[in-house]
Amino acid sequence: MLFVSTGAGPRELVAAETHAVDAVQRAVWIDLVNPTDAERSLVERGTGLRVPAREDLDEIETSSRLNVEHGALYLSTPMGYLDADGMAQARPLGLVLSDKVLLTVRFAEARVFDQYSVRFSEQFAETGGHPCSSEAFLGLLDGMVDRLADILEQIRGELDAISQRVFRPEAARANAAKTDLQLRATLRSIGRAGDRLSTLRDSLLGVQRILQFTGEKTVAFMPVDVRPRLQPLRQDITSLMEYDGQLSNKVQFLLDATLGFINIEQNNSIKILTVVSVVGVPPTLVASIYGMNFKWIPELQWEYGYFYGLAVIVLTGAVPYFWFKRKGWI
Repeated sequence: MLFVSTGAGPRELVAAETHAVDAVQRAVWIDLVNPTDAERSLVERGTGLRVPAREDLDEIETSSRLNVEHGALYLSTPMGYLDADGMAQARPLGLVLSDKVLLTVRFAEARVFDQYSVRFSEQFAETGGHPCSSEAFLGLLDGMVDRLADILEQIRGELDAISQRVFRPEAARANAAKTDLQLRATLRSIGRAGDRLSTLRDSLLGVQRILQFTGEKTVAFMPVDVRPRLQPLRQDITSLMEYDGQLSNKVQFLLDATLGFINIEQNNSIKILTVVSVVGVPPTLVASIYGMNFKWIPELQWEYGYFYGLAVIVLTGAVPYFWFKRKGWI
C-alpha cells in the first residue's frame, strides 16, 4: 500500500498508476506498507530517491542502517510490534529523509503511523503553516517513542501482577497440583515479558542511533526552529533505555524467584517420597521375617500370633511416621 500526506488534508491511498506521479511529487510524507515493485518504482520516479528493499533494511551493520546518499539520509531500525496474541514481533523500518520528503518503508501494520498521520494533517490545517519533511520525521519519531513508552508501562504492570502472584502469602497458595500449574503459567508470563523487552530494547537502540546520526547530518536542510526538538527526544530515549534496563533486571529477579519456588516444590515432593519409603521399610522387614518358610517360628503357634504380627507391623510404621511429623518433615 502507498499512502501520501501533504499536510493540507488527510493522507491518501494512491494506486500504483502512471498518472499518480503528481500525487507522489506533491507529498511531504510517503508511507509504503509492504510495497509492491510497482509502488516502489512509482515512488522512485516521483521523488528521485532510492526505495530500500527489505533485504537492505534487515542489515545489522551501522554503516548499512545509517548512511547518506545524494544529500538524503537513509535510516533503518528494527521496530517492535505487538501481534494479536500480545507477542512481540520485530519488523524492519526504513526511513529516507530529504529536504523535500520523508519516505517510510515498513512491513507491518502499526497504529502509531495511523495516529500520527491524523495529527500531521490536523496540525497544519489549524495553524495554516507549511509542513516540511523534517517536521514529519521528528513528529513520527516522537509518536514512536511515546508508543514504546506505553508498551514499557504495560509490561511494568504485567510484571507487578506476576510479582504479587509469586510472592503472595503462604496461606493464599493453592494445593500442590494448582501450584504446579501456576508456576508453569508464571514462567511463561515472565518469558513473554522478557521477549517483549528484548524486542523493545532493539527498537529503542535503533531510534537512539537514528536521532544521534540525524543531529550530525541534517544541518544543511533541517529548519532552525525544528532542530531543537532533537534534544528532548534524545533525553526521552535515554530515560526509556534506563527504564528498560530496570524492567529487565526485574524480569531476571522474578525468573530466579520462580525457579527457586519450583526447586522448593520439587524438593518437597522428593522429601515426601523419601519419608514414605522410610516409613514403609520397618513394616516390610517385619512382614518379610514372618514370611520366611522356616519350620520353627515360635509366634506361629501362639493363639494370637496373627494379631501380634499385625500390631508389630502397624507399630513399626507408626513410630517413624510420627517421628518425622514431629520434626516437621511432613
